[in-house]
Amino acid sequence: MACPHLTSISLCSPTPNQSVYREDCTQCFDSIDDPEGLNVCLQCFNGGCAGDRHHAKLHNLLWSHPLALNIRRTRKVVVRDEPPPKISKLAIAAETEEDRYDTAVTVKCLECDIVLDKAEAKLEPVVDGILKANTFSRKEEVKAWEQELVSCDHVRSLNQEAARTIASQDLGHCSACELNENLWLCLQCGNLGCGRAQFGGVGGNSHGLAHATESGHGVAVKLGSITPEGSADVYCYTCDDERIDDKLGEHLAHWGIMLAERQKTEKSLTEMQIEQNLRWEFTMTTDDGKELRPLFGPGLTGLKNLGNSCYLASILQCLYDLPSFQGRYSVVSQALAGVRDPADDLDTQLRKLGDGLLSGRYSKPDAGVTVGTTVGENASGDAPVPHQKGLAPAMLKHLVGRGHEEFSTMRQQDAFEMLQHLIKLITRAKHPTPADDPTLPFRFTLEQRLQCLGCKKVRYTTNEQDSIFIDVPLEKQAVTDSSEDAADAGYKPVTFKECLDLFTGEETVELACTACGSKDGFTKRSLFKTLPEVFVVNARKMTLVNWVPIKVDVPVLVDDAPFPLDEYLALGQQPGEELLPEDDTAPCRAPAFVANSEAVAQLEAMGFPLVRCEKALYATGNSDANAAMEWLFGHMEDPDIDEPLVVSGSEVAAGGNSASADPEKIEMLGAMGFAEPQAKQALRETGGDVERAVEWLFSHPDATGEVDPAASGVGGGAGGNAGEKPPAGTNKTPANYQLQSIVCHKGTSIHAGHYVAFVRKKLAVDSEKVSWVLFNDEKVVEVVDVEEMKKFAYIYFFKRV
Repeated sequence: MACPHLTSISLCSPTPNQSVYREDCTQCFDSIDDPEGLNVCLQCFNGGCAGDRHHAKLHNLLWSHPLALNIRRTRKVVVRDEPPPKISKLAIAAETEEDRYDTAVTVKCLECDIVLDKAEAKLEPVVDGILKANTFSRKEEVKAWEQELVSCDHVRSLNQEAARTIASQDLGHCSACELNENLWLCLQCGNLGCGRAQFGGVGGNSHGLAHATESGHGVAVKLGSITPEGSADVYCYTCDDERIDDKLGEHLAHWGIMLAERQKTEKSLTEMQIEQNLRWEFTMTTDDGKELRPLFGPGLTGLKNLGNSCYLASILQCLYDLPSFQGRYSVVSQALAGVRDPADDLDTQLRKLGDGLLSGRYSKPDAGVTVGTTVGENASGDAPVPHQKGLAPAMLKHLVGRGHEEFSTMRQQDAFEMLQHLIKLITRAKHPTPADDPTLPFRFTLEQRLQCLGCKKVRYTTNEQDSIFIDVPLEKQAVTDSSEDAADAGYKPVTFKECLDLFTGEETVELACTACGSKDGFTKRSLFKTLPEVFVVNARKMTLVNWVPIKVDVPVLVDDAPFPLDEYLALGQQPGEELLPEDDTAPCRAPAFVANSEAVAQLEAMGFPLVRCEKALYATGNSDANAAMEWLFGHMEDPDIDEPLVVSGSEVAAGGNSASADPEKIEMLGAMGFAEPQAKQALRETGGDVERAVEWLFSHPDATGEVDPAASGVGGGAGGNAGEKPPAGTNKTPANYQLQSIVCHKGTSIHAGHYVAFVRKKLAVDSEKVSWVLFNDEKVVEVVDVEEMKKFAYIYFFKRV
């Protein structure tokens, strides 16, 4: 039976700029490795599972895209009855996908329920284009790596020799040998030389490098990497680094090579680098060499490392262990009306991940790797159990990092900054009701008490937060052996209570009093007005070495048993205390504005004077040292940069957040077409964050800029949308908390090293025993002793019990 859709539907091969979802479904983690395979839409290249969840059929019903390419992949069984042969010489080789898998492809019409001939003239180029295109995850990885490339003076000042058209036979092989792949064209003189031997079995005799060394011609392009869209591998031998050539088309045309006529035939350096990075393995054994027992089942699913993505994976494992996230995102949504691209919808991807992690559907040994071998037995003599393959949350990582200067890259990032970023994105996302926001259990209210040392009058301010920083005291262990260098000695262990005592302790700050005029200063103390259901704590274990912040491993002792936080609850205004007057006209320094002491310390450590630190924090919302530092770099030439900060009491009373009234931010929003009252309201609602303010304005098109007096936060009232939300935390006692999970980090910098997560779980439904489970990317194992790893803890998640 002929298919009418084949003649009526226009089909085109995917371009390099289009995303091709040919690995896993955009709504669940069913993939090409499942028995039914994956259906890739021939019109929009959406990937839909062909199994019992019917997401491919749902896509067709919603958007009338009936033609699909079904891809099924099965792993080849490798039988090894003897050890591998001894390697006799150095070789660079890599197992390809063809070596590991058999792949079957079929073209189907989902409406006619028939199989079409994939060799048909209209189908063949589209099918071939889909199979050759980079998958969505690989495309995003390549884009993330490439966006870090820049040009250089050698590329910008390139002076090409006399133009000529290179004969096709000259492009057949290297000018110094017979190699016909991995060929590099010197953009200055047109010489063709082979490159260096590369990962993946790509040969090379380095004749391109030899030419650059002899001639001094530094810039070359890899011929096989050139695409019609103008991208290619450009290398500067003088800089010894990859570069970008903004005039690549012009430089190639000089040698008779037209971009429109080129087709990419080889992997780029970036693609090969990604493949190499993904092959790193981590040891999963105990101190005595025994392998840790792999775990499988619901809530025990690993996440594949996408290349320096362990900071994201560790945070996600802790979040999806929480009841609020499980309740919000554990079920794959079938209601896709209006969601044209599921891969581009944050809620869909959060649900996809929730189903993947919690269902147990994908938590199973990655069997079939080896059969009939005893190589690699563990210390007990038993054959090792293979780990699971792990889920690749590439679509979610793309959405989370999109538009962010750091999280959109392939560099290692700070896990706590990622947690804060995720909380911000999820809070701003649409939820059925405000009470369904899964980040609500994190929220609590911190109360700050200031008391003048002169007149003894006090002022109370409150701030809603979702986490705290604690400074960990750093004290070296005593050196008992005279031969031991004190610099190599470890740090004394401290208890978590000691850190909390330091966080809530009283300190003296140098401020002028608006009531009595005293300059003796104030005492300041922060306590909890309310406590959250889930208490998130970031442990700062940093020290300065030659003015460079270095992370150190200080053991912070936290018992697994519940412990109380009742003593850290604020008591509020006490009988006989007199409040400092609210002065709407008189200028004053804080207490109208109190700079974030932690951020001030970070900025001062970078060499900025206190006055500039306070002014920068005031202008950027008083929360983030990085934002304040960026503001400082942009205002270094201000004539009043070193004048003391002057804040009127009316600014604080009117806005709640002084940064919301920053004229520069209001002007920025005004340039985007927003009226001044709207800009002020948006900045007030988002704590002075311009990016969030823009999104708030787009999501509140009816905002008039009028201010509800109850919305200022004075007295704990809330207006507008905030009034619909449950209160932030509770002051009920007893307030007992138990350590539920930790994110640990190994390395001297939070932007390097490796992150893992440890989570307390019941491994048997009918058992009361709770065990610690280690999530090390895709590897999920039971941990017998977690105490040694606790000294590497960077983020703590405590649950109220």
